[in-house]
Amino acid sequence: MKIALPDLAATEAFGARIAAVLRPGDVVALSGGLGAGKTTLARAIIAGLGHAGEVPSPSFAIIETYDPPGVRLPLVHADFYRLERPEEADELGLDDYREGAALLAEWPEHAGGFAHERGCLSIALETAETGRLAIVEPGADWLGRVPA
Repeated sequence: MKIALPDLAATEAFGARIAAVLRPGDVVALSGGLGAGKTTLARAIIAGLGHAGEVPSPSFAIIETYDPPGVRLPLVHADFYRLERPEEADELGLDDYREGAALLAEWPEHAGGFAHERGCLSIALETAETGRLAIVEPGADWLGRVPA
């Protein structure tokens, strides 16, 4: 499925729709080149979960966590861009962070990918003439709740 994101308002609305159906154990895997809008969409999802205020990019820290009551459900926001090997995600204790939480993963391919997981919503962001385009591929657990 392809979703046009012509401006920031459309991206924020798409993020809010994802946040509305996000559950613990889900992964939202955001891929695309530098500047494709991964962090912008991640921030929109986090805001949609109820977080008020700044959402730092986890580029340096790699992992940022958000917990209730500041958000509707526990959330891990990870930016795997700086990982050189997928095994480094394990070394960071990613599985421990994910326990009972949803995961927003930027640059998921640097962590070995998550598309094989039933709860993965893969979103490839591309720059288009009219803004951005989100190419959405849901895992089996997302069927019936894919935000369009």
